[in-house]
Amino acid sequence: MSHNRIGSEKCKCDLTYAKSGVNIDAGNSMVEKIKAIVKTTARPSANAEIGGFGGLFDIKASGFKDPILVAASDGVGTKLKIAIEAKIHNTVGIDLVAMCVNDLVAQAAAPLFFLDYFATGKLNPDQGATIVAGIAEGCKRAGAVLIGGETAEMPGIYANGDYDLAGFAVGAVERGKMLPFNIHEDDVILGLASSGLHSNGFSLVRRVIVQSGLRFNEEAPFAKGLSLAEALLVPTRIYVHPLLKILNITEGIKALAHITGGGFSGNIPRILPEDLAAEINLPSIIVPFVFSWLAQEGNISSNELLRTFNCGIGMALIVDHKKALAVKEYLKKEGEKVIYLGTVVKRCKQAVVYKGQLDL
Repeated sequence: MSHNRIGSEKCKCDLTYAKSGVNIDAGNSMVEKIKAIVKTTARPSANAEIGGFGGLFDIKASGFKDPILVAASDGVGTKLKIAIEAKIHNTVGIDLVAMCVNDLVAQAAAPLFFLDYFATGKLNPDQGATIVAGIAEGCKRAGAVLIGGETAEMPGIYANGDYDLAGFAVGAVERGKMLPFNIHEDDVILGLASSGLHSNGFSLVRRVIVQSGLRFNEEAPFAKGLSLAEALLVPTRIYVHPLLKILNITEGIKALAHITGGGFSGNIPRILPEDLAAEINLPSIIVPFVFSWLAQEGNISSNELLRTFNCGIGMALIVDHKKALAVKEYLKKEGEKVIYLGTVVKRCKQAVVYKGQLDL
């Protein structure tokens, strides 16, 4: 490379992409590390080979007759800051997949394939491979193929050590089988327990941690035997398999709502007709200790908890009242913790009406 001149002064060295902060060799090293990991997600419709310009998926081989494709995109949010500061990177990939595929199954769609976007300031191949291993684990739990993704090293956008994740999932549902449908007054609302915070509200969580003075390597006051970081990074529960199983054997489930940011009030109205509301019985919820701790340590009101977090319920089901008991018992056999969360009622003003108080 010839030297350029700035005024009368020669450049002191030949510039390279690596000197500008982007290490192509590190990127190639990461690709080699993750090839075998990604391949563990393969299914007959896709071989999960990486390295091409695009991922391939044969929808005909997946067994659908007349499918409607359903797509979802999401991230992990500022939960990543805790993973970065605590140097625990093996679970956030599960979160990334969960946030997308739980949205798909809420419309009765089976996840088919997944793509990820991983952006960082300075690529560490081992760290990157650990993150992708988590994504692959999430894909296996959801039955999706990890058919591609992008790793971007962007110095100047991200500080060294920082990274961000985005996920993209595509699923399919047979025409005429999509949820929600035919919701009526007196339908029962069931709740499936969350694994904790999932991946919402972490900007508030981190403020409470700063206020408490706790360090991430100290034992969590709400989870004996786990460090604070480990307890906060418990990954989002993936509800795909039990829900798809029961959707295939009964027509009793009329709607599903993934309870993410915004809580019940922000998510249940998305599946309700305009003339109906959800009456939620708050005392029936078994609230995980993490939410009680946050409320006490941060002096957070119940109303603020309910509009920020899942408060212990990761998925809400609207079910025909005649089939609610059978649905509840089936899901319990599949390993889910199920509660009677409430009832569908006529709407007066609010789409979600709370009865009683959270047991904090």
